[in-house]
Amino acid sequence: MFLDSVQKTRTRVALAAAGAATILLAVTACSGGTPSTSSAPVRGGTLTYASGDAEPTCLDPHVGGNYPQALLATQYIETLVGMDSKREIVPALATKWSTSSDGRTWTFTLHRGVTFSDGTPFDAAAVVRNIEHVQDPTTASSTGYLALQAIDKAVATDDHTVTLSLSRPDSALLESFSQPWVGMESPKALERSQAVNCESPVGTGPFAVTDWKHGDRITLARNSDYTPLDGSTTKPRLAGITWRFLPDSTSRYAALKAGQVDVIDNAQPDQVRAASSKGDIRDLDAPRPGASNRLELNSGHGVFRDAAVRKAFIAGADIDPGLESLFLGTATRSYSVLSSVEPLGVSDKSLFRYAPSTADKLLDAAGWKKNADGIREKDGLPLTVVFPVSTNQSIPAERSLFEQIQASEKRVGFDVQIKQLDLSSWYAALAENQYDVVSAPYTKVGPDVLRILYDTASITPAPSGYFANLAQLSDPQLDADLEQAASTSDAARRRSLYADAQKIILASGTVLPLYDQQNHFLYRSSVHGIRTTAVSTPWFGTAWLDR
Repeated sequence: MFLDSVQKTRTRVALAAAGAATILLAVTACSGGTPSTSSAPVRGGTLTYASGDAEPTCLDPHVGGNYPQALLATQYIETLVGMDSKREIVPALATKWSTSSDGRTWTFTLHRGVTFSDGTPFDAAAVVRNIEHVQDPTTASSTGYLALQAIDKAVATDDHTVTLSLSRPDSALLESFSQPWVGMESPKALERSQAVNCESPVGTGPFAVTDWKHGDRITLARNSDYTPLDGSTTKPRLAGITWRFLPDSTSRYAALKAGQVDVIDNAQPDQVRAASSKGDIRDLDAPRPGASNRLELNSGHGVFRDAAVRKAFIAGADIDPGLESLFLGTATRSYSVLSSVEPLGVSDKSLFRYAPSTADKLLDAAGWKKNADGIREKDGLPLTVVFPVSTNQSIPAERSLFEQIQASEKRVGFDVQIKQLDLSSWYAALAENQYDVVSAPYTKVGPDVLRILYDTASITPAPSGYFANLAQLSDPQLDADLEQAASTSDAARRRSLYADAQKIILASGTVLPLYDQQNHFLYRSSVHGIRTTAVSTPWFGTAWLDR
Protein backbone atom coordinates (compact mmCIF):
# COMPACT_ATOMS: atom_id res chain seq x y z
CA MET A 1 0.00 0.00 0.00
CA PHE A 2 1.14 3.53 -0.71
CA LEU A 3 2.12 5.85 2.11
CA ASP A 4 -0.89 7.82 3.28
CA SER A 5 0.73 10.14 5.81
CA VAL A 6 3.99 11.85 6.60
CA GLN A 7 4.19 9.92 9.86
CA LYS A 8 4.01 6.59 8.07
CA THR A 9 6.68 7.80 5.66
CA ARG A 10 8.99 8.59 8.56
CA THR A 11 8.36 5.16 10.05
CA ARG A 12 9.28 3.48 6.78
CA VAL A 13 12.43 5.59 6.50
CA ALA A 14 13.54 4.49 9.93
CA LEU A 15 13.04 0.84 9.03
CA ALA A 16 14.83 1.24 5.72
CA ALA A 17 17.75 2.98 7.39
CA ALA A 18 18.07 -0.07 9.60
CA GLY A 19 18.49 -2.23 6.51
CA ALA A 20 14.97 -3.64 6.54
CA ALA A 21 13.86 -2.47 3.11
CA THR A 22 14.82 -2.81 -0.53
CA ILE A 23 13.98 -0.38 -3.29
CA LEU A 24 12.87 -2.94 -5.88
CA LEU A 25 10.48 -5.85 -6.19
CA ALA A 26 11.74 -9.39 -6.80
CA VAL A 27 10.61 -10.98 -10.08
CA THR A 28 7.76 -13.46 -9.79
CA ALA A 29 7.26 -16.29 -12.25
CA CYS A 30 3.79 -17.13 -13.55
CA SER A 31 3.27 -19.76 -10.85
CA GLY A 32 4.29 -17.36 -8.07
CA GLY A 33 7.59 -17.18 -6.22
CA THR A 34 11.10 -16.52 -7.42
CA PRO A 35 12.57 -18.98 -9.95
CA SER A 36 14.83 -21.38 -8.11
CA THR A 37 18.34 -22.29 -9.16
CA SER A 38 21.02 -24.45 -7.67
CA SER A 39 23.75 -22.37 -9.29
CA ALA A 40 25.61 -19.52 -7.68
CA PRO A 41 25.39 -16.12 -9.42
CA VAL A 42 27.74 -15.79 -12.38
CA ARG A 43 29.57 -12.61 -13.29
CA GLY A 44 29.88 -11.64 -16.95
CA GLY A 45 27.95 -12.15 -20.15
CA THR A 46 25.72 -9.82 -22.14
CA LEU A 47 21.96 -9.97 -21.79
CA THR A 48 19.95 -9.34 -24.95
CA TYR A 49 16.58 -7.63 -24.55
CA ALA A 50 14.13 -7.36 -27.47
CA SER A 51 11.48 -4.66 -27.31
CA GLY A 52 8.27 -4.34 -29.27
CA ASP A 53 7.74 -0.82 -27.99
CA ALA A 54 8.56 2.14 -30.16
CA GLU A 55 12.22 3.05 -30.27
CA PRO A 56 12.64 6.23 -28.21
CA THR A 57 13.54 9.39 -30.07
CA CYS A 58 15.53 10.48 -26.99
CA LEU A 59 17.13 8.37 -24.26
CA ASP A 60 16.84 11.18 -21.71
CA PRO A 61 13.54 10.46 -19.88
CA HIS A 62 13.25 14.12 -18.86
CA VAL A 63 12.48 14.88 -22.52
CA GLY A 64 8.90 13.88 -23.29
CA GLY A 65 8.54 11.02 -20.85
CA ASN A 66 7.01 7.80 -22.15
CA TYR A 67 7.20 4.15 -21.13
CA PRO A 68 9.74 3.00 -23.77
CA GLN A 69 12.12 5.59 -22.30
CA ALA A 70 11.44 4.28 -18.79
CA LEU A 71 12.24 0.70 -19.81
CA LEU A 72 15.70 1.78 -20.89
CA ALA A 73 16.35 4.62 -18.46
CA THR A 74 15.91 2.53 -15.32
CA GLN A 75 19.08 0.66 -16.31
CA TYR A 76 21.24 3.80 -16.15
CA ILE A 77 19.29 6.44 -14.20
CA GLU A 78 18.27 6.25 -10.54
CA THR A 79 15.68 8.12 -8.49
CA LEU A 80 15.63 9.94 -5.17
CA VAL A 81 13.30 7.35 -3.63
CA GLY A 82 12.14 3.85 -4.50
CA MET A 83 9.39 1.40 -3.58
CA ASP A 84 9.57 -1.85 -1.67
CA SER A 85 7.56 -5.05 -2.20
CA LYS A 86 4.59 -3.50 -0.38
CA ARG A 87 4.78 -0.48 -2.72
CA GLU A 88 5.79 1.79 0.11
CA ILE A 89 8.32 4.57 -0.32
CA VAL A 90 11.89 3.77 0.75
CA PRO A 91 15.26 5.56 0.38
CA ALA A 92 17.32 5.44 -2.80
CA LEU A 93 19.54 8.39 -3.77
CA ALA A 94 17.92 10.23 -0.87
CA THR A 95 18.46 8.55 2.50
CA LYS A 96 15.83 10.48 4.47
CA TRP A 97 13.43 13.40 4.19
CA SER A 98 11.09 15.56 6.23
CA THR A 99 8.38 18.10 5.56
CA SER A 100 7.10 21.21 7.30
CA SER A 101 3.77 21.23 9.12
CA ASP A 102 2.12 23.09 6.25
CA GLY A 103 3.52 20.66 3.66
CA ARG A 104 5.13 23.43 1.61
CA THR A 105 8.78 22.76 2.50
CA TRP A 106 10.58 19.45 2.00
CA THR A 107 14.14 18.64 3.03
CA PHE A 108 16.02 15.69 1.50
CA THR A 109 19.28 14.24 2.82
CA LEU A 110 21.29 12.57 0.07
CA HIS A 111 23.32 9.37 -0.20
CA ARG A 112 27.04 10.06 0.15
CA GLY A 113 29.79 8.60 -2.00
CA VAL A 114 27.71 8.16 -5.17
CA THR A 115 29.04 9.28 -8.54
CA PHE A 116 27.57 9.47 -12.01
CA SER A 117 29.12 7.11 -14.54
CA ASP A 118 31.09 10.04 -16.01
CA GLY A 119 32.76 10.57 -12.61
CA THR A 120 30.70 13.62 -11.61
CA PRO A 121 29.73 13.54 -7.92
CA PHE A 122 26.08 13.11 -7.03
CA ASP A 123 25.27 15.94 -4.63
CA ALA A 124 22.67 18.54 -3.75
CA ALA A 125 23.66 20.79 -6.64
CA ALA A 126 23.02 17.90 -9.02
CA VAL A 127 19.49 17.44 -7.65
CA VAL A 128 18.75 21.14 -8.06
CA ARG A 129 20.04 21.05 -11.64
CA ASN A 130 17.87 18.04 -12.47
CA ILE A 131 14.70 19.60 -11.10
CA GLU A 132 15.41 22.76 -13.05
CA HIS A 133 16.05 20.70 -16.19
CA VAL A 134 12.71 18.89 -15.90
CA GLN A 135 10.85 22.16 -15.29
CA ASP A 136 12.61 24.11 -18.07
CA PRO A 137 10.10 24.45 -20.96
CA THR A 138 12.92 24.05 -23.48
CA THR A 139 13.48 20.51 -22.18
CA ALA A 140 10.00 19.69 -23.56
CA SER A 141 9.12 17.41 -20.68
CA SER A 142 5.64 15.99 -20.25
CA THR A 143 5.46 13.29 -17.56
CA GLY A 144 8.19 14.77 -15.38
CA TYR A 145 7.00 18.34 -15.86
CA LEU A 146 3.45 17.45 -14.78
CA ALA A 147 4.74 15.45 -11.79
CA LEU A 148 6.85 18.31 -10.37
CA GLN A 149 4.48 21.23 -10.97
CA ALA A 150 4.15 22.02 -7.26
CA ILE A 151 7.88 22.73 -6.80
CA ASP A 152 8.58 26.48 -6.84
CA LYS A 153 12.27 26.35 -5.96
CA ALA A 154 15.01 23.86 -5.15
CA VAL A 155 18.02 24.96 -3.09
CA ALA A 156 21.22 23.11 -2.16
CA THR A 157 21.31 23.80 1.58
CA ASP A 158 24.69 22.08 1.78
CA ASP A 159 26.52 19.46 -0.30
CA HIS A 160 24.17 16.66 0.74
CA THR A 161 20.93 18.45 1.64
CA VAL A 162 18.28 19.83 -0.71
CA THR A 163 15.36 22.00 0.35
CA LEU A 164 12.27 22.26 -1.86
CA SER A 165 9.77 25.10 -1.60
CA LEU A 166 6.32 24.19 -2.93
CA SER A 167 3.52 26.41 -4.17
CA ARG A 168 1.04 24.04 -2.53
CA PRO A 169 1.25 20.89 -0.42
CA ASP A 170 1.80 17.84 -2.62
CA SER A 171 0.85 14.49 -1.08
CA ALA A 172 2.14 12.72 -4.21
CA LEU A 173 5.64 14.24 -4.21
CA LEU A 174 7.44 11.10 -3.00
CA GLU A 175 5.48 8.92 -5.43
CA SER A 176 6.57 11.27 -8.22
CA PHE A 177 10.22 11.11 -7.17
CA SER A 178 10.17 7.30 -7.51
CA GLN A 179 9.74 7.61 -11.29
CA PRO A 180 12.52 7.56 -13.91
CA TRP A 181 11.05 10.58 -15.70
CA VAL A 182 12.40 12.70 -12.83
CA GLY A 183 15.51 10.58 -12.24
CA MET A 184 18.94 12.05 -11.60
CA GLU A 185 21.34 12.77 -14.47
CA SER A 186 24.88 14.09 -14.46
CA PRO A 187 24.82 17.92 -14.40
CA LYS A 188 28.02 17.85 -16.48
CA ALA A 189 26.23 15.79 -19.14
CA LEU A 190 23.25 18.15 -19.01
CA GLU A 191 25.55 20.99 -20.05
CA ARG A 192 25.75 19.38 -23.49
CA SER A 193 23.18 20.13 -26.18
CA GLN A 194 19.89 18.30 -25.89
CA ALA A 195 20.64 16.40 -29.09
CA VAL A 196 23.89 15.05 -27.64
CA ASN A 197 22.36 14.26 -24.25
CA CYS A 198 19.49 12.42 -25.93
CA GLU A 199 22.04 10.07 -27.49
CA SER A 200 23.88 9.22 -24.27
CA PRO A 201 22.38 10.46 -20.99
CA VAL A 202 24.50 9.82 -17.90
CA GLY A 203 23.13 8.52 -14.60
CA THR A 204 24.30 6.76 -11.44
CA GLY A 205 22.75 3.40 -12.39
CA PRO A 206 24.37 -0.02 -12.88
CA PHE A 207 24.83 0.47 -16.64
CA ALA A 208 25.84 3.25 -19.02
CA VAL A 209 24.86 3.97 -22.62
CA THR A 210 27.82 3.36 -24.91
CA ASP A 211 26.31 3.16 -28.41
CA TRP A 212 23.05 3.67 -30.26
CA LYS A 213 22.53 2.30 -33.76
CA HIS A 214 19.23 3.94 -34.62
CA GLY A 215 16.60 1.55 -35.90
CA ASP A 216 18.50 -1.45 -34.57
CA ARG A 217 19.93 -1.50 -31.03
CA ILE A 218 21.33 0.33 -28.03
CA THR A 219 24.37 -0.96 -26.19
CA LEU A 220 24.74 -0.62 -22.42
CA ALA A 221 27.95 -1.44 -20.54
CA ARG A 222 28.45 -2.26 -16.86
CA ASN A 223 29.12 0.77 -14.65
CA SER A 224 32.09 -0.58 -12.72
CA ASP A 225 31.90 2.31 -10.23
CA TYR A 226 28.25 1.67 -9.39
CA THR A 227 27.25 2.17 -5.73
CA PRO A 228 24.39 -0.13 -4.62
CA LEU A 229 21.68 1.84 -2.84
CA ASP A 230 19.79 -0.90 -0.99
CA GLY A 231 22.39 -1.61 1.68
CA SER A 232 23.88 -4.52 -0.26
CA THR A 233 27.31 -4.78 -1.84
CA THR A 234 26.11 -6.40 -5.08
CA LYS A 235 27.75 -4.82 -8.08
CA PRO A 236 26.33 -5.37 -11.59
CA ARG A 237 27.00 -8.94 -12.67
CA LEU A 238 26.27 -8.56 -16.36
CA ALA A 239 29.02 -7.17 -18.57
CA GLY A 240 26.35 -5.32 -20.48
CA ILE A 241 22.95 -5.29 -22.18
CA THR A 242 22.14 -5.26 -25.88
CA TRP A 243 18.74 -3.60 -26.31
CA ARG A 244 17.22 -4.56 -29.65
CA PHE A 245 14.08 -3.26 -31.36
CA LEU A 246 11.98 -6.03 -32.91
CA PRO A 247 8.47 -4.66 -33.56
CA ASP A 248 6.99 -7.91 -34.91
CA SER A 249 5.66 -9.99 -31.99
CA THR A 250 6.04 -13.33 -33.79
CA SER A 251 9.67 -12.64 -34.69
CA ARG A 252 10.40 -11.39 -31.19
CA TYR A 253 9.00 -14.54 -29.58
CA ALA A 254 10.78 -16.81 -32.09
CA ALA A 255 14.09 -15.13 -31.22
CA LEU A 256 13.39 -15.74 -27.52
CA LYS A 257 12.60 -19.43 -28.07
CA ALA A 258 15.70 -19.86 -30.20
CA GLY A 259 17.90 -18.33 -27.50
CA GLN A 260 18.87 -15.38 -29.69
CA VAL A 261 17.46 -12.99 -27.06
CA ASP A 262 17.02 -13.41 -23.31
CA VAL A 263 14.04 -11.16 -22.47
CA ILE A 264 11.15 -9.73 -24.50
CA ASP A 265 8.32 -7.33 -23.76
CA ASN A 266 4.85 -6.84 -25.28
CA ALA A 267 4.19 -10.58 -25.30
CA GLN A 268 1.03 -11.87 -26.97
CA PRO A 269 -1.54 -13.72 -24.79
CA ASP A 270 -0.84 -17.13 -26.35
CA GLN A 271 2.86 -16.62 -25.68
CA VAL A 272 2.16 -15.71 -22.06
CA ARG A 273 -0.06 -18.77 -21.66
CA ALA A 274 2.72 -21.00 -22.96
CA ALA A 275 5.17 -19.76 -20.32
CA SER A 276 5.84 -22.03 -17.36
CA SER A 277 7.62 -21.53 -14.06
CA LYS A 278 9.62 -24.72 -14.74
CA GLY A 279 9.99 -24.35 -18.50
CA ASP A 280 12.52 -22.67 -20.75
CA ILE A 281 10.32 -19.56 -21.08
CA ARG A 282 8.92 -17.80 -17.99
CA ASP A 283 6.60 -14.87 -17.39
CA LEU A 284 7.15 -11.72 -15.37
CA ASP A 285 3.68 -10.20 -14.91
CA ALA A 286 4.15 -6.60 -13.72
CA PRO A 287 0.95 -4.51 -14.04
CA ARG A 288 1.77 -0.85 -14.37
CA PRO A 289 0.72 1.57 -11.63
CA GLY A 290 -1.41 4.63 -12.24
CA ALA A 291 -4.22 4.40 -14.77
CA SER A 292 -5.93 1.32 -16.12
CA ASN A 293 -6.01 0.71 -19.85
CA ARG A 294 -9.16 2.46 -20.97
CA LEU A 295 -10.86 4.21 -23.83
CA GLU A 296 -11.15 7.97 -23.48
CA LEU A 297 -14.12 9.66 -25.19
CA ASN A 298 -13.34 13.20 -26.33
CA SER A 299 -16.03 15.36 -24.72
CA GLY A 300 -14.53 18.52 -26.23
CA HIS A 301 -14.89 17.56 -29.86
CA GLY A 302 -17.43 16.15 -32.30
CA VAL A 303 -20.32 13.86 -31.43
CA PHE A 304 -19.09 13.09 -27.93
CA ARG A 305 -19.78 16.61 -26.73
CA ASP A 306 -23.23 15.14 -26.07
CA ALA A 307 -23.19 13.09 -22.85
CA ALA A 308 -26.07 10.94 -24.11
CA VAL A 309 -24.05 9.91 -27.18
CA ARG A 310 -21.04 9.08 -25.00
CA LYS A 311 -23.18 6.90 -22.74
CA ALA A 312 -24.71 5.22 -25.78
CA PHE A 313 -21.23 4.36 -27.04
CA ILE A 314 -20.31 2.86 -23.67
CA ALA A 315 -23.55 0.83 -23.61
CA GLY A 316 -22.89 -0.39 -27.15
CA ALA A 317 -19.37 -1.66 -26.46
CA ASP A 318 -19.38 -5.46 -26.22
CA ILE A 319 -16.01 -6.05 -24.56
CA ASP A 320 -16.10 -9.26 -22.55
CA PRO A 321 -16.38 -11.87 -25.36
CA GLY A 322 -13.37 -10.43 -27.18
CA LEU A 323 -11.42 -10.07 -23.96
CA GLU A 324 -12.00 -13.73 -23.13
CA SER A 325 -11.26 -15.10 -26.62
CA LEU A 326 -8.32 -12.88 -27.49
CA PHE A 327 -6.51 -12.59 -24.14
CA LEU A 328 -6.92 -16.24 -23.06
CA GLY A 329 -7.27 -15.42 -19.37
CA THR A 330 -4.17 -13.21 -19.22
CA ALA A 331 -6.17 -10.00 -18.68
CA THR A 332 -9.02 -9.29 -16.24
CA ARG A 333 -11.77 -6.83 -17.07
CA SER A 334 -11.51 -3.55 -15.17
CA TYR A 335 -14.27 -1.17 -14.15
CA SER A 336 -11.92 1.42 -12.66
CA VAL A 337 -9.82 4.23 -14.09
CA LEU A 338 -6.98 3.15 -11.77
CA SER A 339 -4.73 0.11 -12.07
CA SER A 340 -5.44 -2.87 -9.82
CA VAL A 341 -2.12 -2.20 -8.04
CA GLU A 342 -3.48 1.14 -6.79
CA PRO A 343 -5.18 0.56 -3.41
CA LEU A 344 -7.37 3.66 -3.71
CA GLY A 345 -9.06 2.52 -6.92
CA VAL A 346 -12.87 2.63 -7.18
CA SER A 347 -14.82 0.27 -9.47
CA ASP A 348 -18.42 0.46 -10.70
CA LYS A 349 -19.44 -2.43 -12.92
CA SER A 350 -23.01 -1.16 -13.21
CA LEU A 351 -21.91 1.74 -15.42
CA PHE A 352 -20.22 -0.45 -18.04
CA ARG A 353 -22.63 -3.31 -18.80
CA TYR A 354 -23.19 -4.15 -22.46
CA ALA A 355 -26.72 -2.88 -23.15
CA PRO A 356 -27.43 -2.30 -26.87
CA SER A 357 -31.11 -1.59 -26.23
CA THR A 358 -30.09 1.24 -23.88
CA ALA A 359 -27.71 2.57 -26.55
CA ASP A 360 -30.53 2.53 -29.12
CA LYS A 361 -32.89 4.42 -26.81
CA LEU A 362 -30.30 7.06 -25.99
CA LEU A 363 -29.43 7.64 -29.64
CA ASP A 364 -33.08 7.72 -30.73
CA ALA A 365 -33.82 10.33 -28.06
CA ALA A 366 -30.79 12.37 -29.16
CA GLY A 367 -32.14 12.50 -32.72
CA TRP A 368 -29.76 10.04 -34.39
CA LYS A 369 -31.67 7.85 -36.90
CA LYS A 370 -30.39 4.79 -38.77
CA ASN A 371 -29.95 5.00 -42.54
CA ALA A 372 -30.19 2.13 -45.02
CA ASP A 373 -26.68 0.98 -44.10
CA GLY A 374 -27.48 0.87 -40.38
CA ILE A 375 -25.33 3.92 -39.58
CA ARG A 376 -27.12 6.67 -37.72
CA GLU A 377 -27.40 10.19 -39.09
CA LYS A 378 -28.48 13.58 -37.78
CA ASP A 379 -28.84 16.78 -39.76
CA GLY A 380 -27.33 14.98 -42.75
CA LEU A 381 -24.16 13.96 -40.90
CA PRO A 382 -23.23 10.35 -40.04
CA LEU A 383 -22.49 9.22 -36.46
CA THR A 384 -18.77 8.89 -37.16
CA VAL A 385 -16.21 8.23 -34.44
CA VAL A 386 -12.49 8.54 -35.31
CA PHE A 387 -10.32 6.13 -33.31
CA PRO A 388 -6.53 6.50 -33.83
CA VAL A 389 -4.60 3.49 -32.50
CA SER A 390 -0.87 3.42 -31.80
CA THR A 391 0.55 0.21 -33.27
CA ASN A 392 3.57 0.67 -31.01
CA GLN A 393 1.51 0.73 -27.82
CA SER A 394 -1.23 -1.79 -28.65
CA ILE A 395 -0.32 -5.46 -29.13
CA PRO A 396 -2.13 -7.34 -31.96
CA ALA A 397 -4.61 -8.92 -29.51
CA GLU A 398 -5.63 -5.48 -28.29
CA ARG A 399 -6.02 -4.14 -31.80
CA SER A 400 -8.26 -7.12 -32.57
CA LEU A 401 -10.33 -6.30 -29.49
CA PHE A 402 -10.76 -2.75 -30.77
CA GLU A 403 -12.05 -4.18 -34.07
CA GLN A 404 -14.59 -6.29 -32.17
CA ILE A 405 -15.73 -3.19 -30.28
CA GLN A 406 -15.97 -1.43 -33.64
CA ALA A 407 -18.31 -4.21 -34.86
CA SER A 408 -20.52 -4.07 -31.78
CA GLU A 409 -20.81 -0.29 -32.08
CA LYS A 410 -21.91 -0.64 -35.69
CA ARG A 411 -24.87 -2.72 -34.53
CA VAL A 412 -26.23 0.30 -32.64
CA GLY A 413 -25.38 2.74 -35.44
CA PHE A 414 -21.87 4.11 -34.81
CA ASP A 415 -19.39 4.32 -37.68
CA VAL A 416 -16.12 3.75 -35.82
CA GLN A 417 -13.13 4.50 -38.05
CA ILE A 418 -9.99 2.87 -36.65
CA LYS A 419 -6.79 4.48 -37.90
CA GLN A 420 -3.65 2.45 -37.13
CA LEU A 421 -0.70 4.84 -36.77
CA ASP A 422 2.92 4.76 -35.71
CA LEU A 423 3.66 6.51 -32.42
CA SER A 424 4.69 9.89 -33.83
CA SER A 425 1.64 10.08 -36.12
CA TRP A 426 -0.58 9.03 -33.22
CA TYR A 427 0.79 11.83 -31.02
CA ALA A 428 0.23 14.26 -33.88
CA ALA A 429 -3.42 13.20 -34.24
CA LEU A 430 -4.01 13.82 -30.54
CA ALA A 431 -2.24 17.19 -30.60
CA GLU A 432 -4.43 18.29 -33.53
CA ASN A 433 -7.61 17.12 -31.75
CA GLN A 434 -8.24 14.66 -34.58
CA TYR A 435 -9.80 11.94 -32.47
CA ASP A 436 -13.13 11.04 -30.88
CA VAL A 437 -12.02 8.00 -28.91
CA VAL A 438 -8.52 6.88 -28.00
CA SER A 439 -6.70 4.27 -25.95
CA ALA A 440 -4.00 6.25 -24.19
CA PRO A 441 -1.86 4.39 -21.63
CA TYR A 442 -0.47 6.59 -18.88
CA THR A 443 1.82 5.46 -16.08
CA LYS A 444 2.32 7.46 -12.90
CA VAL A 445 2.82 6.06 -9.44
CA GLY A 446 -0.15 6.67 -7.14
CA PRO A 447 -3.68 8.07 -7.45
CA ASP A 448 -2.38 11.55 -8.32
CA VAL A 449 -2.47 10.24 -11.89
CA LEU A 450 -6.15 11.28 -11.75
CA ARG A 451 -5.11 14.93 -11.49
CA ILE A 452 -2.79 14.55 -14.45
CA LEU A 453 -5.47 12.88 -16.59
CA TYR A 454 -8.72 14.61 -15.63
CA ASP A 455 -8.07 18.05 -14.11
CA THR A 456 -9.25 20.87 -16.37
CA ALA A 457 -5.72 22.33 -16.36
CA SER A 458 -4.43 19.17 -18.06
CA ILE A 459 -6.29 20.08 -21.25
CA THR A 460 -3.53 22.66 -21.70
CA PRO A 461 -0.47 21.02 -23.30
CA ALA A 462 2.76 20.48 -21.36
CA PRO A 463 5.96 21.95 -22.92
CA SER A 464 6.34 18.76 -24.96
CA GLY A 465 3.04 19.56 -26.68
CA TYR A 466 1.25 16.58 -25.12
CA PHE A 467 -1.86 17.15 -23.04
CA ALA A 468 -2.91 14.33 -20.74
CA ASN A 469 -6.64 15.10 -20.33
CA LEU A 470 -7.62 13.41 -23.58
CA ALA A 471 -11.21 13.03 -22.41
CA GLN A 472 -11.16 16.85 -22.20
CA LEU A 473 -13.19 16.47 -19.04
CA SER A 474 -13.82 19.78 -17.26
CA ASP A 475 -15.73 19.63 -13.97
CA PRO A 476 -15.22 22.23 -11.20
CA GLN A 477 -16.13 19.77 -8.44
CA LEU A 478 -13.70 17.20 -9.81
CA ASP A 479 -10.94 19.84 -10.00
CA ALA A 480 -11.61 20.82 -6.39
CA ASP A 481 -11.54 17.20 -5.17
CA LEU A 482 -8.28 16.49 -6.96
CA GLU A 483 -6.65 19.68 -5.67
CA GLN A 484 -7.64 18.92 -2.08
CA ALA A 485 -6.53 15.28 -2.39
CA ALA A 486 -3.11 16.43 -3.60
CA SER A 487 -2.83 18.87 -0.70
CA THR A 488 -3.86 16.77 2.30
CA SER A 489 -1.66 14.50 4.40
CA ASP A 490 -4.68 13.03 6.19
CA ALA A 491 -5.02 9.43 4.99
CA ALA A 492 -8.78 9.10 5.44
CA ARG A 493 -9.45 12.47 3.83
CA ARG A 494 -7.22 11.62 0.87
CA ARG A 495 -8.96 8.29 0.32
CA SER A 496 -12.40 9.93 0.50
CA LEU A 497 -11.49 12.70 -1.94
CA TYR A 498 -10.01 10.29 -4.49
CA ALA A 499 -13.11 8.10 -4.19
CA ASP A 500 -15.36 11.09 -4.86
CA ALA A 501 -13.20 12.13 -7.82
CA GLN A 502 -13.36 8.68 -9.38
CA LYS A 503 -17.15 8.56 -9.03
CA ILE A 504 -17.38 11.82 -11.00
CA ILE A 505 -15.03 10.51 -13.71
CA LEU A 506 -16.78 7.14 -14.06
CA ALA A 507 -20.24 8.75 -14.22
CA SER A 508 -19.18 11.35 -16.81
CA GLY A 509 -19.38 8.97 -19.74
CA THR A 510 -15.91 10.02 -20.89
CA VAL A 511 -14.08 6.84 -19.84
CA LEU A 512 -14.54 3.17 -20.70
CA PRO A 513 -12.18 1.01 -18.57
CA LEU A 514 -10.85 -2.18 -20.16
CA TYR A 515 -8.11 -3.88 -18.07
CA ASP A 516 -4.75 -3.21 -16.45
CA GLN A 517 -2.07 -1.94 -18.79
CA GLN A 518 -0.63 -5.23 -20.00
CA ASN A 519 2.97 -5.57 -18.91
CA HIS A 520 4.18 -9.14 -19.45
CA PHE A 521 7.90 -9.76 -19.88
CA LEU A 522 8.96 -13.21 -21.03
CA TYR A 523 12.46 -14.40 -20.19
CA ARG A 524 14.56 -17.51 -20.60
CA SER A 525 15.17 -19.76 -17.60
CA SER A 526 18.87 -18.99 -17.85
CA VAL A 527 18.17 -15.43 -16.67
CA HIS A 528 18.14 -14.89 -12.90
CA GLY A 529 17.93 -11.99 -10.47
CA ILE A 530 15.60 -9.66 -12.40
CA ARG A 531 13.80 -7.10 -10.26
CA THR A 532 11.13 -4.55 -11.08
CA THR A 533 10.94 -0.84 -10.30
CA ALA A 534 8.23 1.46 -8.96
CA VAL A 535 6.88 1.86 -12.51
CA SER A 536 7.05 -1.93 -13.14
CA THR A 537 9.97 -1.92 -15.55
CA PRO A 538 12.45 -4.82 -15.30
CA TRP A 539 15.77 -3.87 -13.67
CA PHE A 540 18.92 -5.84 -14.47
CA GLY A 541 21.31 -4.40 -11.87
CA THR A 542 21.36 -7.73 -10.00
CA ALA A 543 20.59 -10.01 -12.96
CA TRP A 544 22.91 -12.79 -14.10
CA LEU A 545 23.07 -15.41 -16.83
CA ASP A 546 23.47 -19.15 -16.31
CA ARG A 547 24.50 -20.40 -19.72
